[in-house]
Amino acid sequence: MSKKVLIVDDSLYMRTIIKDALSEAGYEIIGQAANGESAIDMALELQPDIITLDNILPDMLGLDILRTLKEEGLASKILMISAVGQQSVIEEGLKLGAESYIVKPFSSEQLLEAVKKLS
Repeated sequence: MSKKVLIVDDSLYMRTIIKDALSEAGYEIIGQAANGESAIDMALELQPDIITLDNILPDMLGLDILRTLKEEGLASKILMISAVGQQSVIEEGLKLGAESYIVKPFSSEQLLEAVKKLS
């Protein structure tokens, strides 16, 4: 059975790159969100196995989305993906419950390796 993935990124270009790489590897993309509010709604409604979560979104930070989803008891595994590679931000994401964190730009191989570890 393929893992269900929700992609959260404000960039259509990034969502497409992530979607194409994961679809090719056999993951089922069940939704895409371009902002935090729709990301939270979709995550709670769709209950994905995995969420790829950008940290800088137009309406809120990925860290705040992560905090909200964990408070709601969502069991999804979360892979933070961000251009913000500061150690403090990475540590905060992991402390809040993200399973992994990769920094943009990344290769398809890096993405797939990170997602496979969550599966």
